[in-house]
Amino acid sequence: MNQEQLKQKIRNVPDFPKKGIVFRDITTLVQDGPAFKAVNDHLHDRYKDKNLDAVLGIESRGFIFGGALADRLGIGFIPARKPGKLPAETISESYDLEYGQATLEIHKDSITKGMKVLVVDDLLATGGTLEATAKLVERLGGEVAEIWVMIELSFLGGMSKIAKFPYFSLIQYDSE
Repeated sequence: MNQEQLKQKIRNVPDFPKKGIVFRDITTLVQDGPAFKAVNDHLHDRYKDKNLDAVLGIESRGFIFGGALADRLGIGFIPARKPGKLPAETISESYDLEYGQATLEIHKDSITKGMKVLVVDDLLATGGTLEATAKLVERLGGEVAEIWVMIELSFLGGMSKIAKFPYFSLIQYDSE
């Protein structure tokens, strides 16, 4: 399944979460077995020879692809979560969203110095979430091997916040 076919599996939800925003809903893609498998096959093919130590998935849709990839690669999965969701000692990073502010946390012991970590999320909009996550990896001594997203909203310019990291987006939207 090519990128255009995958793009057709994504539902556009107008005016969500607020008026003027078109939400790119991946649930329709992951509910389609062949489409979901195609994305997971792409991820595995792209990263199987990269000698990664862990995959970090961002709550919550980054867990879908990140968890599946970590399993296929036989490496660990690190969840980045909203505050108060992780039970052990954490570090946190706050950031601006397209429509608000948020904070992410990871466990302090999830990354050790020199670990090569792939950061996975479903969407790049303004770049705040991915920038904050990359900072968490670096603060613990890890290396962001690459940032992978399913969807990039290129018209929002989020790429500028993560430009120093290797980056890949599977599907791009050039307008709302």
